[in-house]
Amino acid sequence: MRFAQNRLRAPASAAVAVAIGAAALTALPATASAAGDGLSVQYRTSATGATADQSEPWFKVKNTGSTTVQLANVRIRYYFKADSAGASYRFACSWAVKGCANVTGTFGTLANPTGTADRYLEIGFTSGAGTLAPGADTGDMQLRFYQSTWQSLNQSDDYSFGASQTSYADWSKVTAQLSGTTLWGQAPAGNDPTNPPTDPPATGATLFDDFNYSAYNDPKVSAHGWSVRSTSGGPGVSGATWAPDKVTFATTSGNSLMNLESSTSGSGESTKQTEIVTNARKFKNGTYAARVKFNDAPKYGPDGDHLVQTFFTINDLTAPMADDYSEYDFEYLPNGGWGETSDILYTTSWETYQADPWVAVNQHTEGRQSYNGWHDLVLTIDNSSIKYYIDGQLFGTHDSAYLPERQMSINFNQWLIDLAGQTSTTARAYDEQVDYVLHVKDQVLTPVQVAAKVTAYRGAGTTFEDTVPSS
Repeated sequence: MRFAQNRLRAPASAAVAVAIGAAALTALPATASAAGDGLSVQYRTSATGATADQSEPWFKVKNTGSTTVQLANVRIRYYFKADSAGASYRFACSWAVKGCANVTGTFGTLANPTGTADRYLEIGFTSGAGTLAPGADTGDMQLRFYQSTWQSLNQSDDYSFGASQTSYADWSKVTAQLSGTTLWGQAPAGNDPTNPPTDPPATGATLFDDFNYSAYNDPKVSAHGWSVRSTSGGPGVSGATWAPDKVTFATTSGNSLMNLESSTSGSGESTKQTEIVTNARKFKNGTYAARVKFNDAPKYGPDGDHLVQTFFTINDLTAPMADDYSEYDFEYLPNGGWGETSDILYTTSWETYQADPWVAVNQHTEGRQSYNGWHDLVLTIDNSSIKYYIDGQLFGTHDSAYLPERQMSINFNQWLIDLAGQTSTTARAYDEQVDYVLHVKDQVLTPVQVAAKVTAYRGAGTTFEDTVPSS
């Protein structure tokens, strides 16, 4: 992918760490809407041609119910057919009554492609968008998306496109959800965005860790299968060291948390990075989940460093372009980097790579917005696809070509790409926090089921369990 061309990858044997932050588990998403809930979506386009430089879906979302709606809980999906299997797209907001800074756009892949749709653009809102009272609407949202190569795109075969819609009118070929429940529109056949959970088998090999430790050198850390990295090497700034003592643990309101602190004074020698990794590579298909707090601002000192805050699973690259390499990433860059100039979150599924000259074979989904704060991250891998969820919402679906061939470790780390984002020699430090990690072998759980499983562990007073076999 384009963004990967500037990425420096860690040796596959490198460990990875994550910092745990304070916050209770979020409430389970509703599986049914309240009786007073209702939404409708009006659509128009200012790009009516069968082909266009960019697609321009404009929307108004109306609260047709009897209760006030938090826009942060609303998601709209516009469905389209990719111009090629490898096409990637970018989202932009030209103008919005609610403010473009409060409107988000991410792309996903449909589980059941049709002749008119295999992708979707999902529109969301930040908390700054506020609420909609009964009968109120968002006002105009002038949105657009285009191929990252700026090649023309074909709209004529897109499910949600309406060439004749030059003024706003109700449009059922987009869907609208409130707190995970579809209240408007009809998705392409077999792709309803609401995925009612079914109960998974009661048994299943599982790793659960609540990170209830006293310090990085607590004997239980090693006994429970973790290594806190102290060895040298990448990824990150040349000359940086990995500081195990900066991986700390604390209890807040009865909940144990892990914190990863990474710091610098503007030189490689002053840069300290943090990483924690499972000793065993024994994880492959199934569900991976963690509750992670990303932080946009430093805990002290000037802001602006090109920082990467992560949760991922990986195995070793046995040779350049080896086809049995696997890696699945959540990577948040609060100050940009890799050619990006501001907040961006990547989910990336890797087939292979070589470091010199740089060649990458991967598929990614990106969200260009701030993800500051606590987030529930879920990754599922089965025999057909890889899916990434953020806060209960599907963020990206990646293809079977990127499925793992070998078992992997589970990792968290926080590191600096370079020192170009902030050139000051004033000391600064950044935190990434982690609440828990969960893996369920060979079972695909919904985000709702993940939350229920974590709640059950905590209700039983279980802070650690590992029944995943070593092979």
